[in-house]
Amino acid sequence: MSSPPPLTTAQRYTLVSCALLAWLCAGILLAIPPLAMRSAVTEMGVTIEAVRGRWFSWYVCAFLLGAATGGFAFGWLGDRAGRSRAMGLSVLTYSLLAGSCYFVTSPEQLLILWFLACTGVGGVWPNAVSLASEALPGMSRPWISGLFGCTANVGLMILATFAWLTPITPDHWRWVMLVAAAPTVLGVIILVFVPESPAWLASQQGVDNRKLPSLVGEVFRPPLLRFTIIGILLGAIPLMGNWGAANWLVPWADQVQEQSANTDLMAWTQWMKSGGGVIGSLLGGWVASLCGRRTAYFLISFGALVSSSYIFRFLSPLDDTFLMWVLIQGFFGTIYFGWLPLYLPELFPTRVRATGTGVTFNWGRILTAVGVLLGGQLMKTYDLNYPRIGQWTCLFYGLGMVVIFFAPDTSNKGLEEQR
Repeated sequence: MSSPPPLTTAQRYTLVSCALLAWLCAGILLAIPPLAMRSAVTEMGVTIEAVRGRWFSWYVCAFLLGAATGGFAFGWLGDRAGRSRAMGLSVLTYSLLAGSCYFVTSPEQLLILWFLACTGVGGVWPNAVSLASEALPGMSRPWISGLFGCTANVGLMILATFAWLTPITPDHWRWVMLVAAAPTVLGVIILVFVPESPAWLASQQGVDNRKLPSLVGEVFRPPLLRFTIIGILLGAIPLMGNWGAANWLVPWADQVQEQSANTDLMAWTQWMKSGGGVIGSLLGGWVASLCGRRTAYFLISFGALVSSSYIFRFLSPLDDTFLMWVLIQGFFGTIYFGWLPLYLPELFPTRVRATGTGVTFNWGRILTAVGVLLGGQLMKTYDLNYPRIGQWTCLFYGLGMVVIFFAPDTSNKGLEEQR
């Protein structure tokens, strides 16, 4: 049986461009909880600050658990039916369901629809990363990984810019859901025009999917089990640090903004955090190639821990240097997301790459949801004292300096079948 024809240059550009756009648009959804959810529940009748804080934690958990569910489901679909098809369906899922949040009338309705929308966000990541990793020459992968890391932050910055131009208030927050619905067109384009990975097509020749064992089961059995566990931990640590610690910077700025004359503080905090993330994550793949996978992860964890601890312990959102340090924290805290797209696919062979990548990153989201709920409990303990909460939760970054010593070094191995 002949091998699938290689992709043309135009097909490669189309594939990578659509994959990056799909993840950029997913970044817009990432920005919605810190920017809009407090205003949303206020408009729907929740006025007590402590209750608004709990709803914020629940919406973040809905995002994380929805994305984890989607990562499993769409990652499995990507290995069974094709990466590009699964990616297109993921984009349609998060666009259409996020758009339907425009019509909600209660916090409970918003919670359910938000969870369902975020399944599409989780589905994009493993398929887009696997598709681009398999379609591009090995020498291009560090830069493509960096681009994947930074595009989500570009999406975050786009919504933060819109929020600066059109402030998000309890009376005027629903427009963000219409912005989140705009990528519906992209989902259709992906389904119609994006080619399939030749590596995936080759792996399917002569295979009867009806007789294949469970792909999820395979990554949780030896010899892949060890790599799956390591991948879960390495994916969970930056997610816990970002959602469970650094993400409190925006609602902290919003809380201070309500008590001051600076009406742009929340939007600028999100913008600077994401701006640092664009730079850091763009360099993530390059740093991993230059320093080696394990050394890079250790240094990233150290920088994220130090910068986060300094902000929460010594600064206030009204300080002159606050936004500069938010930029620095965003830089270190999101280099991980240029590192992960390079490293996680290297842990798994082609036949289970999307499943393995989805499982490791999305089980990290499940663990992170636990951390966010812990942060919600700390809110009650510390009476909405965001810096005290951040001082404790940023310690998640320190775990990365330990876990990385147990990870295999794939620096010189790439994507070849290793097991």
